[in-house]
Amino acid sequence: MKPTQLIVKCYAKHNNGVWIAVCLDFCLATQGDSFDEAKRKLEEQIVFYVDEALNDKDYGSQLLTRRAPLSAWLEYYFIRMTKLIYHKSSIVFEETMPLRLA
Repeated sequence: MKPTQLIVKCYAKHNNGVWIAVCLDFCLATQGDSFDEAKRKLEEQIVFYVDEALNDKDYGSQLLTRRAPLSAWLEYYFIRMTKLIYHKSSIVFEETMPLRLA
């Protein structure tokens, strides 16, 4: 990671025939028919969200400090800890995005 990049924690899970991807650091979620589709949509949503937050002079700092609820974080760490044993249809991943100086 470079000093001008931001890493956000994400996970995806397969549930009832659809993939749900969640970004914990910004409390965002998307869904798709495949993991790749859900991840791509989440990546696009993260970039748009951060760009909007950086351009919002009144509420940008609040938007950038918004986090997912504790239950989502617990699910993330549960998947991460039990991945090799239990979760065949869940994936933990990180998104790296460039930061721009204000």
